[in-house]
Amino acid sequence: MSKEKPALADVVELLESLRADVARLGERVATLEAAQARPAAAPAPVAVSLSDETLMIISAAIAAFLGKKAHIRQIQLLGSDAWAQQGRVAIQASHALSTARSQP
Repeated sequence: MSKEKPALADVVELLESLRADVARLGERVATLEAAQARPAAAPAPVAVSLSDETLMIISAAIAAFLGKKAHIRQIQLLGSDAWAQQGRVAIQASHALSTARSQP
């Protein structure tokens, strides 16, 4: 079994191909790093109009908490699912789940 040695031209061609591939990969990495370095834009606040009844309820809750009437200057709705998740946890915890199955 004799192994044939590659010609010098083939080695040079393969080397140039590898260099081109490495250059393309370097450009892709640079693009991805530049995109990752840019800070994400914060979402713009959304204007939501609240009914007078809702404002009165919020005002009463603040007055009960502080012990005196407070002037509401601004109400900001924060985008959080924490309250909804806590509510689901409380509801699921209140269910009596049986682990034993009744057999007919």
